[in-house]
Amino acid sequence: MMIKRSSGVLLHPTSLPGPYGIGELGQNARHFVDWLALAGQTYWQVMPLGPTGYGDSPYQAFSAFAGNPYLIDLTTLREEGLLQDSDFAALPGFEPGRVDFGQQYVWRNQMLERAYAHFAFGDAPALEPEFEAFKAEEAAWLDDYALFMALKAAHGGLPWNAWDPGSRDRVPEVLAAARERLAAPSERVKFIQFLFFRQWRALREYARERGVQVIGDIPIFVAMDSSDAWANREQFYFDDQGQPTVVAGVPPDYFSETGQLWGNPLYRWDVMERDGFRWWVERFRGSLKLYDLIRIDHFRGFAAYWEIPFPAETAIHGRWVPAPGHAMLEAVQQALGQMPIIAEDLGVITPDVEKLRDDFELPGMAVLQFAFGGGDFSVNDFLPHNLRVNQVVYTGTHDNDTSRGWWQHADEMEKHNFRVYTHSDPNEDTFAWQLLGMAQESRANLAVVPLQDVLNLGSEARMNLPGTTGPQNWTWRYLAADLRPDLAERLRGVTAEAGRV
Repeated sequence: MMIKRSSGVLLHPTSLPGPYGIGELGQNARHFVDWLALAGQTYWQVMPLGPTGYGDSPYQAFSAFAGNPYLIDLTTLREEGLLQDSDFAALPGFEPGRVDFGQQYVWRNQMLERAYAHFAFGDAPALEPEFEAFKAEEAAWLDDYALFMALKAAHGGLPWNAWDPGSRDRVPEVLAAARERLAAPSERVKFIQFLFFRQWRALREYARERGVQVIGDIPIFVAMDSSDAWANREQFYFDDQGQPTVVAGVPPDYFSETGQLWGNPLYRWDVMERDGFRWWVERFRGSLKLYDLIRIDHFRGFAAYWEIPFPAETAIHGRWVPAPGHAMLEAVQQALGQMPIIAEDLGVITPDVEKLRDDFELPGMAVLQFAFGGGDFSVNDFLPHNLRVNQVVYTGTHDNDTSRGWWQHADEMEKHNFRVYTHSDPNEDTFAWQLLGMAQESRANLAVVPLQDVLNLGSEARMNLPGTTGPQNWTWRYLAADLRPDLAERLRGVTAEAGRV
């Protein structure tokens, strides 16, 4: 797949501004789309949109198919009659520049329960046919997810492998009784998913009408505590009690001396291959309903993955295990056609990963912040002159510091290498936009920049520090006043000069 020469901005919807403590899929999201169009940007890149659990990471969701209820725009629900003015009478104090996920978990879930109650009482009858159609269309994953969430609540929020054995092991008669007993909370879960998908589809259509496409992000692995793992247990390495025998991660690398112990269950690729990779076909089919382009996080795991025995304290003691990524992608392509995939090929990349990427003509990734480390940096693949045409270049990603923060904390060797390469001497006020310009001017067909770099923000605006569960991860939000028209004009100018408008 060859992407046309273009550019975009990386921003997760939770980082949008708004009155209720977290970004939503309403007017502020549409305003951001308008700003992107004004700035000459073709793409809005988001992180995974699934419902987050402990740690609030979008890469650890309760479902690979469901949407995040926190993103549902409450103002729209009020306009549709699903919420009343009285429902907003007692608002918590929201911090405008940060997400308090604990606060959202309590307050927003209460608001969504009220919205469902209004619907159940007949306050929005026009939505009933749409809701029934949605349930029928998405039943393949929605039924399991709704029951999973209802059972999880009934078990006090415990992970599925700590439930009673009948529910944990999906004993048919136990599940049949649970479906009857938990019919009301299951229906509420389905209705909330209906609201999310209805609003997301409307926002995506709004973006499409303005020439803005969405790059979505799917993690290669699913969360341990997810409806995917519970409902498809035979396709993962679990023991009889639902405990994983091996888990996912990466070996020591740039980010961590002990590697990253993600803890996700690992796929039984042999089982998946026997049924024609059905689960993967459906996962990609679902992603195509949400996104125009799909970035696969940790693409190298389709060639080989780092297997860590469970339990473990770090990711050091693991091994590389080959995966049948070629056969899987062929099965997906046969079922769905050529897929618009971006391969996140960062980290330990070996010839088999490159071959898998290139066999399917997938654009890989480059990060300019990684280009200036080491002694003989001139051979670094991420230097602008070494980039490929069929590639996506970033100043940094959600896992990096902001570019301003990177420059402030870079060691003297990195700064020296940058000065030598660019024949310049930037400071913390000018560096982010200089790096942004280098990404735009590179030969890579697609250049993506985090909004934090456009706003020239420091480390306080960093989205995530890999390998940690710190209280600042995933919480950053910009303020409405930050998205100035003059910034759009400046970004459009740089984009136009680089031939990307």
